[in-house]
Amino acid sequence: MPKRRAPHRREPRELGDLPYAGHLEPFDGRLDHGGDYDTVLFDGQEFEDADAGGARFIESAFTSVTFIGGRYRRARFSDVWLNGVRWVGGDLTESVWADAEIVMSAPAGTALPGAELHQVFFHRCKLDSVNFRAADLREVSFVECTLRDVDFAGATLTGVAFPGSTLERVRFDKARMSRVDLRGAVSLGISDGYDALRGATISGVQLMQLAPMFAHVLGVTVGDD
Repeated sequence: MPKRRAPHRREPRELGDLPYAGHLEPFDGRLDHGGDYDTVLFDGQEFEDADAGGARFIESAFTSVTFIGGRYRRARFSDVWLNGVRWVGGDLTESVWADAEIVMSAPAGTALPGAELHQVFFHRCKLDSVNFRAADLREVSFVECTLRDVDFAGATLTGVAFPGSTLERVRFDKARMSRVDLRGAVSLGISDGYDALRGATISGVQLMQLAPMFAHVLGVTVGDD
């Protein structure tokens, strides 16, 4: 059986490339609590303050969709494709994302504490003040993304990579890491949680940049005289 390719090596797909593209049905309505959305195409809609907690989105595509606020607690997104999606605020606590592809999208102020993300691929996204506290990220890649004020405090990161991405004021305090690859990050701006980088791989250049903060965490005083 061929070995599955690492998620950070994938190229983003177009809508027509999706294996279920021919089965998609345009959506026309509202999102409901506990709703089932299977092979649905969401195109150009704006959902404001929707209550779709516990909803299931399976083999569905979202293009140029805007979410403003709303409650999506414990919603499940399986084998979904999002392109050009804006998500302003919104409560996605304990939501589940599996085999999801998120391209050129911009979540801002979005809350995903306790969420589960497995085989999720972010490409050229802008994540601003996104809350991943205590989330579980497995085989997740952020490719050429900007992560600004993103909070991974208490999260578990396994097989996570950041190739070509810029990290600004990202928090990792009390996070648990395994096979986390930070070497490809363009900028490694970490505001908290340097001691949580145990289990991560960084480059020699990044080590030199982070050395002062590592020394501070260890209580080491560096002096030349």
